[in-house]
Amino acid sequence: MSVYLLPTIFSLQLLVRAASLFGLLPDPIRLQPQSLPFVPREFHIALVSDQRSGKGPVARLALVLNQPPQPVDLDGGITYSVRAFVNQSLRQNKSLRPIAMRIKQCRVTETAIGNRVRGEFVYEVMFDLLGKDDQGIETSTRLTEYSGSATYTRPLGQLTVIEPTIRQAITASLRSLNDYMNREAKQNEKLATSLRVVFTDDTRITADDTVQYNPDRRLTWTDFQAEPRRGSHYAAEVFTSFAYEGKSTVKDGIITLSLSVKSYMLKNSSWARADAKNAYALNHEQRHFDITKLIAERFKRAIQPDSLTLEDYNSLIQYQFIESFREMNQMQKQYDSETNHSLDQASQERWNQKIDAELRSFKVKP
Repeated sequence: MSVYLLPTIFSLQLLVRAASLFGLLPDPIRLQPQSLPFVPREFHIALVSDQRSGKGPVARLALVLNQPPQPVDLDGGITYSVRAFVNQSLRQNKSLRPIAMRIKQCRVTETAIGNRVRGEFVYEVMFDLLGKDDQGIETSTRLTEYSGSATYTRPLGQLTVIEPTIRQAITASLRSLNDYMNREAKQNEKLATSLRVVFTDDTRITADDTVQYNPDRRLTWTDFQAEPRRGSHYAAEVFTSFAYEGKSTVKDGIITLSLSVKSYMLKNSSWARADAKNAYALNHEQRHFDITKLIAERFKRAIQPDSLTLEDYNSLIQYQFIESFREMNQMQKQYDSETNHSLDQASQERWNQKIDAELRSFKVKP
């Protein structure tokens, strides 16, 4: 058998070549470049990729009477052909936003009835914004999609309608992307070019269960409304914490992140024994509240535009909040440990001065 293997392969190669020379095999579909009637001002196509479920030829064409449709591909394959068409037809400015063009469907299907051929074309493409996260890893953000379809009829021997049908769909998708980018560039968060952060502090003085931190409204013993905890050896306990709420808006391509930060004390979770209600003990509890405010101020200074990314600023803020919350708990424990829960008066005075100095540095206290 090995004596005839090489001549057999050689003979098949000759048959294929001869079929091509005599027009028995169809030519690939060559997209013709054209000058598109728009110039992108917000993007350039940086990548073309084939995301079809089947990676075979794009078309099955009826070429021979009473024969099944034959597979025919774009010249060089779909990725090469579409990329060449885009580069030759679209004026590209690579300093603009990089967009990936991901082709999900591109399919021509024909059926023949006698000498008449009916064709159906389906095209679907997704456009993604390319970028990098804070670790330099490439990211891809879905922006918009385009889908289109067309039908045509042609004589059996004429193929001229096929290439324009495909080309027009690609052109329409690029025009759709251009319209989307022009419309959304200044108002869509995904397309923002910069970020700014605006903080507000909730310092309302109210009569409800929650005491918002306000330097003009210090704690009083009437704020400690819970029953003393059974089994506790402490004279008093104060429940303080901090939180934030945020919302974002986009204007002229700039994300404005508005964060409302509040440091608060809960009356119904704080308690004091009757025999411990004196000014010295109240100052110790007030300093717990002050520490909470210090951590909230540190949190605000950690959340600055240069520490955030446009792609993932929410996750970075949440991470920093968790870190700040952990820092608050550690500092509260350190404060109680070093002052021995206010019994060490010298250490208490050192902490008083330390806390006041940092509050003044944050302009919380004059």
